[in-house]
Amino acid sequence: MPKRPTRAETGPVAESDEVFEAAAEVFRVMSAPMRLKIISCLCNGEKNVSELLEEIQTTQPNMSQHLNTLYQAGVLGKRREGVQIFYRIINQQVVTLCRAVCTQVAIEADLG
Repeated sequence: MPKRPTRAETGPVAESDEVFEAAAEVFRVMSAPMRLKIISCLCNGEKNVSELLEEIQTTQPNMSQHLNTLYQAGVLGKRREGVQIFYRIINQQVVTLCRAVCTQVAIEADLG
């Protein structure tokens, strides 16, 4: 099996490629409006699926699918309490990025 080159061997281009790949993954995860709504709802603290469904109009299977995507991507953490699963934000960088983009979009929409 061939040895993978180190960053020192590949130079800054490969390192920046890794950064762009990681950034693209963050944008992919955040590309669904439903996921942005979920992130926004969880900014105020952890919630279970029922609480999220009270605030976001969608089906339970759709909500669960988006929660799983955010969990698998490392944006959300979860804990079980009895039969309930509570979700919380564990990646504050995603929250910062989400707020910045949504705020800018809202400002530009008001100016139009």
